[in-house]
Amino acid sequence: MTEGSSVSSLDTRHRYEIPEGVLLQFRVAGPIVRACAWAIDLAWRSLVYLLVATLMIYLGGLGEGIILIGVFLIEWFYPVVFEIRSGATPGKRAMGLVVIQEQGLPVTPGASMLRNLLRSVDFLPFLYATGVVSMLCSRRFQRLGDLAAGTLVVYRDEPSAFNDPPPVQALKPPVSLSEEEQWLLLAFAERGEGLTRERREELAGLVAPVTGRRGEAGVNALYAYAHWILKGRR
Repeated sequence: MTEGSSVSSLDTRHRYEIPEGVLLQFRVAGPIVRACAWAIDLAWRSLVYLLVATLMIYLGGLGEGIILIGVFLIEWFYPVVFEIRSGATPGKRAMGLVVIQEQGLPVTPGASMLRNLLRSVDFLPFLYATGVVSMLCSRRFQRLGDLAAGTLVVYRDEPSAFNDPPPVQALKPPVSLSEEEQWLLLAFAERGEGLTRERREELAGLVAPVTGRRGEAGVNALYAYAHWILKGRR
């Protein structure tokens, strides 16, 4: 079912199969929602800078040294501390995001440090232009820091139970399906009713050479294959 693998190119999910054979799936966060998280964090940092500057006024010359040290620590270690503790800065948490390793594991201190040190490169020439270009060129929206550290920024989705596809008679797929293709088919069956009819038919049309059907008939064929796969998994 080679055509079925094309569905993955239309999705923004990152999939990783752990050694135990369990397939993990994560929704990767794009540039816009990450920019919103960055803006929230900037507001928090600016508030801290204001407090440090107020302290400098009261301390006179000694305060200048304190504010320089404070700015350095806040700018470089603010995200690292929060990512190590909970996987997300306040801005990311507000937007429902979390930083993880590509394998789905919590971000390590070393990876968090590396991805944040490279923010200076991603910022070039201004306003994270390099980072935005890198994200747009990556299927998983990784900036240079993420690529170097092997990290992803994903949505913090709550686990949910699998929703059975619409009731149709189970039908064995006409071709052998790989494990990944079976999961893609089940994902379509689970989410299909939440899509518009046109979108469902568009996705089903990608595998029309396999099903031999188009339109709503093609969608129902995929639902029938999903029921057949589910019978073998339960």
